[in-house]
Amino acid sequence: MNIVITGASAGIGREVALRLSQEPLNRIYAIARSRKSLLSLSEAAGNKNITSVPMDITSGRSSLSELKKRLETEAGRLDILINNAGYLVSKPFEEHTEDDVASSVSVNFTSAALLIAELIPLMGRGSHVVNIGSMGGYQGSLKFPGLAWYSATKGALAVLTECLAAEYADKGISFNCLCPGAVQTEMFQKAFPGFTAPVSPAEMGDFIADFAVKGNKFFNGKILPVAVSVP
Repeated sequence: MNIVITGASAGIGREVALRLSQEPLNRIYAIARSRKSLLSLSEAAGNKNITSVPMDITSGRSSLSELKKRLETEAGRLDILINNAGYLVSKPFEEHTEDDVASSVSVNFTSAALLIAELIPLMGRGSHVVNIGSMGGYQGSLKFPGLAWYSATKGALAVLTECLAAEYADKGISFNCLCPGAVQTEMFQKAFPGFTAPVSPAEMGDFIADFAVKGNKFFNGKILPVAVSVP
């Protein structure tokens, strides 16, 4: 399978990439801004099937177009896209600066949407897009002070998932959104300092990797909570 993962340099994204790399026939394109972290990730893959793609996914459509050309040349087809990149600022709603808001919207929603739009021509029947949302963006879930912008942008990603599942159903391309709860990542610690999450990044990575490969056989257009506790 040819697989693209954003936000792959650390936390859940890194673990998803390593789990998927255990299948030697998989070719994983790991995207993140940190070249050094991506190099570490590639070296950690026993099958040497993780390709580092250091880039800023918020840098515009031209950069995404270059990525598409590369995938078209090297892989030809895209089987799985995992939009895992996330950006979180934890502070009162009215204290968010314009830059805070712009970054939240760009990373958590716009860049994921534009990446899908750019790469969709490489997908076909059986392809699976997995958007990584958050329990904060899951309708009806408990919400927390300081996370309004983060939660709202992740909620937008969830709705986009439902819309695209309907729009591309005839082409056999599946879209699902997983909404992790408390996972012991750096981002989680930023949102809930001092709280210990019951799930490790490796455990969540295993679940997401397995779902990315098999989940579209059972789900399409679904927003699925993946949480065992509320911080």
